[in-house]
Amino acid sequence: MSPKPLRSIRPGRYLGTMSWRFEDIQTFLKVVEAGGVTAAAAELRLSKSVVSKRLSDLEETLGVALLQRSTRHIIPTERGRIFYEQMRGVRQVIDQAIESVADRPGPLSGQLRVTVPMSFATLHLGTMLSDFARLHPALGLAIDLDDRMLDLVEGGYDLAIRIGRLPDSTLIARKLCESRRVICCSPGYARERPLPQAITEIAAHNCIDYAHAHAGRLWQFAPVAPDLPPRSIVTHSHIVANNGEVMRDFAIAGLGLAILPLFIAADALRAGTLIHVLPDERPLSDTIYAVYPSTRYVSLRVRTLVDYLGQRLTNGAPWEQKLPSRADGA
Repeated sequence: MSPKPLRSIRPGRYLGTMSWRFEDIQTFLKVVEAGGVTAAAAELRLSKSVVSKRLSDLEETLGVALLQRSTRHIIPTERGRIFYEQMRGVRQVIDQAIESVADRPGPLSGQLRVTVPMSFATLHLGTMLSDFARLHPALGLAIDLDDRMLDLVEGGYDLAIRIGRLPDSTLIARKLCESRRVICCSPGYARERPLPQAITEIAAHNCIDYAHAHAGRLWQFAPVAPDLPPRSIVTHSHIVANNGEVMRDFAIAGLGLAILPLFIAADALRAGTLIHVLPDERPLSDTIYAVYPSTRYVSLRVRTLVDYLGQRLTNGAPWEQKLPSRADGA
């Protein structure tokens, strides 16, 4: 079906005579973030007619079309996008001002936009975030699963969970825990051919690698002495995938060696569908960070969630508990 035509909006009036309401602006922000009137109305606990009326009133006041309406989607117009970006910043300033002068902060409210790695979210972080959401029922969470390092400011994110060695940036990073990695394969693959007895023998094997890195990449291992650089081995990436759980499944199917984070491989190691290869070698670990923009004032919402995740991981990574001895000896 073709998009519904926009209603006529009269030319904007002189700014000094405008009569606008902040709740209309808040509703507009929520509609953009929720992707539509229905979802926004549910989050705001308002009827769709009230949300639509607030949008119409705001457009009427400004004298411009802020949203492009179709039968299925609502997206910002060019002016609407500019207005959204500016008003989102204004909302953040207001939130910060309220938090900074409050004698005792009340229940967390508003919304947190968080970007997280896909496999870590589905396997572990989802449970932590759902527990956090139950503790703070008035707080809205918008979780974006993406393995790419998205621009937090441009994407409008309050917080990111990132895994790896972070590049230099102006972002603030708080370490949550280490993320150890292991080389593994299926018992069937181990029966079909002799497993490597040294890291130099890895290159002779089929390897399963991460597609966000180029094929034929380096696998890096801890140095033999603290003052020496890491040891690197060039692997032949027989299969690549852009998802760690898919890489794990290829390894379980007997298609080669994979180097995987323990948070992905741990359950398969416990079940015996994967075995630890070269258990005396230690692939370089990654680090799991909470990352947020560097500003003069960090919102209470962000600080509370980062503290909560830090507490959940303070005693080490829970996925490493009760691993087979060949896995926890790394």
